[in-house]
Amino acid sequence: MRLAVLSDIHSNLEALRACVDHARGEGTQRYAFLGDLVGYGADPVACLDLIQGLVGEKGVAVLGNHDRAALTGWCDDMSFEARDAIYWTRRQLQERHYGFLRSLPLTARDGEIAFVHASANDPGKWTYVTDGTQAARCIGASRAPVTFVGHVHHQLLYYTQQVGRPRAFHPTAGVPIPISPRRRWLALVGSVGQPRDGNQAAAYAMLDSERNTITFFRVIYDYSEAVRKIIAAGIPERFAKRLETAS
Repeated sequence: MRLAVLSDIHSNLEALRACVDHARGEGTQRYAFLGDLVGYGADPVACLDLIQGLVGEKGVAVLGNHDRAALTGWCDDMSFEARDAIYWTRRQLQERHYGFLRSLPLTARDGEIAFVHASANDPGKWTYVTDGTQAARCIGASRAPVTFVGHVHHQLLYYTQQVGRPRAFHPTAGVPIPISPRRRWLALVGSVGQPRDGNQAAAYAMLDSERNTITFFRVIYDYSEAVRKIIAAGIPERFAKRLETAS
């Protein structure tokens, strides 16, 4: 079974469509979405409609902090520009979108795979997994052989050792990584709609449970169109510039 894992779409329809098309070409059979489906970008309605259709009965989706803010209106912990994007997003959504967001859990489990937006260690605090200590806490809390995480907007793979903290591995796009059952794994899948590692290409990952591999992908898309839409919508231009600089 091949499972495409996408996170931090941030209402970027061009990036989302490109990643979905790419995943289909790679033979994906299911999708998992790790939150922050909305925020920053100009297509929250189209993105949520597409995601809801892909999740269907067999897919997985969890709540991100931007999704929670769009759902509740509470975003005091965000920057003023991020709040403006959330307020704009709330004006676009319809009841079916709010219903979908309300249905999303903070964490999900599918057999030996765990899904969470931020750290599985108290996921509602939206902690960033940025080092081995945070990775160890997340792995310990998830209690799963494989845990997929978003929120960080970077791609990285942590794996446990016999002693000490989990070790970080920087993946190469398109190269399958064998995941031994003797270790536990934590995959930061990167961001579909707001990459922040200097590479404008959208990011996602794929689990192949038959071959026991995780492959990280980067997908080129028309970010100039996403930029144009943000500016035309009156969303703070900072989020358009971030698509251009991926920072």
